[in-house]
Amino acid sequence: MISQKSIQEVYAVASVEDVIQDFVELRKRGVNMLGLCPFHDEKTPSFTVSPAKNIYKCFGCGKGGDAVRFVMDHQQQTYPEAIRWLANRYNIELEETVNDNPEYQEQKQIKESLQIINDFAQEYFEDKLWNHVTGKTIALPYFKERGFREATIKKFGLGFALEDADDFTKQAVSKKYNIEYLRSVGLTSKNDLDFFRNRVMFTIHNLNGKPIAFAGRTLVKNNKKIPKYINSPETPLYDKSNTLYGLHLAKNTINKENNCFMVEGYTDVISLHQGGIENVVASSGTSLTDGQIKAIKRYSDTITLLYDGDAAGIKAALRGLDLILMQNMNVFLVTLPESHDPDSYLQAVGKQSFEEYIANTKKDFVEYKAHSINEEFKEDPIGKAKAIGDVIRTLTLIPDSLKRTIYIQRCAEILNMQEMVIQGEVAKALKTKIKKDGQRASYNKAREESKWISNKPRQAPIVVKAPVTSDIYQERDLARICISQGDQLMEVDDQQVSVAAFIYASIIDVIEYFENTLYKELIIEVFTLVEADKFSHKHFIHHQNPEIQSLAVDVLTEKYEYASWKERGVVLNTQKMPNANWDKDSYQAILRFKYKKVQKIIKELVKKITTLTEENNEEELKVALLAFNALQEEKMKVADALGVTIG
Repeated sequence: MISQKSIQEVYAVASVEDVIQDFVELRKRGVNMLGLCPFHDEKTPSFTVSPAKNIYKCFGCGKGGDAVRFVMDHQQQTYPEAIRWLANRYNIELEETVNDNPEYQEQKQIKESLQIINDFAQEYFEDKLWNHVTGKTIALPYFKERGFREATIKKFGLGFALEDADDFTKQAVSKKYNIEYLRSVGLTSKNDLDFFRNRVMFTIHNLNGKPIAFAGRTLVKNNKKIPKYINSPETPLYDKSNTLYGLHLAKNTINKENNCFMVEGYTDVISLHQGGIENVVASSGTSLTDGQIKAIKRYSDTITLLYDGDAAGIKAALRGLDLILMQNMNVFLVTLPESHDPDSYLQAVGKQSFEEYIANTKKDFVEYKAHSINEEFKEDPIGKAKAIGDVIRTLTLIPDSLKRTIYIQRCAEILNMQEMVIQGEVAKALKTKIKKDGQRASYNKAREESKWISNKPRQAPIVVKAPVTSDIYQERDLARICISQGDQLMEVDDQQVSVAAFIYASIIDVIEYFENTLYKELIIEVFTLVEADKFSHKHFIHHQNPEIQSLAVDVLTEKYEYASWKERGVVLNTQKMPNANWDKDSYQAILRFKYKKVQKIIKELVKKITTLTEENNEEELKVALLAFNALQEEKMKVADALGVTIG
């Protein structure tokens, strides 16, 4: 674990504008900096960086935080990974606290040892590709014949395994690498021979770009006894079902484009990446898994399956469809012209024509399946009915009922069927599915949903419930003032008190009526820090609670800057800037808050008075009526201060 001392050192040194400028072009605007948001597409800059406060905020998509949060969001890293990333950038040596758990220490040591061996293996395979006579005359020409440039070959860590029986193993052992570890990562066989021989090598990386496994393609042609590809086994470093080939290079572009191209082969990924289409991955020689889909979902909610145009390619494209739908992601399919794979087609037509082809031919899964049914079963109504049943089964996998309803409408239109027929079949399938799964808790909800799908008239009137009143806005407003101005002084009854103390004292009698306990606890925390003279904005920007951290960034970042007339030689006797009116802001916020709370308490008291009257409980009724009168008087005072007319 990283020590708190090192974490604080990273926070102290990491400059948010320096880090962000590694990825975003920023321009000076007053005291802040402005650029195009890296988290969503925009033409007008709304991404604001405040060097003074060391935070950023996008007023378009709402993303915001400090340097650590930016690395976590942009690089899709965990908190410890982001700390290590920043430490590496600023050459900070992290202090690791010792975990005394023997099992933890053993597992950590094993992983570190396996990683060192994989690092050596990648260097070995690359060296043989570029420097060994066989690598230079046979393996390197193979890659170049595929159209790969030297820079691309090096970028993806491609290499070559010699035909010699044990050259790699001998070299590894001579460097004192543990033979058992060499076997466990699948580089050495149980007979101490090299596992990969006479093969071009593809390195599989983790999200941080570290080599964790290898795939070898044979250079022997027309020998069915030799498998075309062999792969590393699963290890503590390599979980096949959660790994995607090329994701370490594709993740940023996937995030920016909000789309991930999924292809079958390693060479497809490399070729497309080299051709300028970088948001592309492959499933590392396995069928698409739930873990791989979730890995993509961290960066995008859209997957475009891009496969060969033959029957096998189409079958492969549809294989992982159900899993993608169950993750509530958007799915598009593109099948290339027959006899082409993504690699060959891109090289044949070039990037522009390739992208135009995708844009013109991609279909979402409903369109694809429905059009396929129309084409395949023109003269076969029984076959068509069976195929539509498969579409209905697929529709039931979509968890979002609104999205599912839209797909039902589109499917009915393409298949030239009545929408209500498909709706009814989907409703029945949903009931059956939930019953089989044994999800009794979800059954009632699905049953009501099914009734709506199958029985609701097309133009039925919509019943809108009365809006639910909430005091969350007033509570948030008080929390906002406390975070932004809690330590500022204001004059109350000829005394100087902090804003936090004034707010806390003013609401103490109704503080237990907060709807959002987070805001209540936040106000108490600000008051405590101010009283102890430990209040700072940094405390909340780096707060352990992400909700408080997000609120702090929101309230401390201003979308607009106020013009400075002094700089222009103009002296005006005007009122204070809005962000300096904390005394007036605090008074108004407290009044609004208390008015809402008093109204709520009065409403509850009226119910109690009605009950006591019915029970003829005179003693408690007198007390309740006295409280009611006192609250009404308080309400009138607050309303008068607010300028509210009570009807």
